[in-house]
Amino acid sequence: MKMNLDLPTPEELAEYLSGIWELLTEEQKVIVRKSGRLYNFKKNEVIYYKGDVPTYLMCLVKGKAKIYKEGVGGKTQIIRMMRLFEFFGYRAFFVDETYQTSAMAFESTVVYFLPMNVVNSLILMNSKLGLFFIKELSVDLGNSESKTVNLTQKHIRGRLAESLLFLKDSYGLEEDNMTINIYLSREDLANLSNMTASNAIRTLSNFVSEHLIIMDGRRIKIIDEDRLRKISHIG
Repeated sequence: MKMNLDLPTPEELAEYLSGIWELLTEEQKVIVRKSGRLYNFKKNEVIYYKGDVPTYLMCLVKGKAKIYKEGVGGKTQIIRMMRLFEFFGYRAFFVDETYQTSAMAFESTVVYFLPMNVVNSLILMNSKLGLFFIKELSVDLGNSESKTVNLTQKHIRGRLAESLLFLKDSYGLEEDNMTINIYLSREDLANLSNMTASNAIRTLSNFVSEHLIIMDGRRIKIIDEDRLRKISHIG
């Protein structure tokens, strides 16, 4: 992990921290500007490890990252795929525990780090900031509950279709308006969909045969989104 020596400008911070920047007073914005730092992570570099003590609020400002957890037998489950300017890494601090997950960069990634002791002080000074994090945690809890139901009740086809649509909705498409703008290994796609890599490969091949998608290495093109959504919906 290497620190970017160029600190973000106020304009960049307003973009990175768009959810909270407008809630801060001018004095509080100065505190944030003095306290936060940008860090670069290489592809597949770990941002934090399970068991680490949470000391920072993190915000993804460039690239792509995943939050994951190793389960029984070392099987990895991807818990979340981070969106641009999304906050992460702070829940464990509020419940006074170590990280129960790990985070890793999918590609060259930049993360903004703000010390949690600074965040905690700002919350005590600014009730609107506290309400913001309550809402964020509530949304995350709702999403986790929905994902748990989908991963346990949907069949393999429904789970994989949902994952492909989630990636498309989260990261968009390339200029051809077909290719999902993130390249995952079959193993990562399987971990996101709660299935084995062999099942993911077989189901992807079926989707290709059914003319739902086109595969080119790690590149996936969606050619029949309506049918994919139907498969995801019926599970």
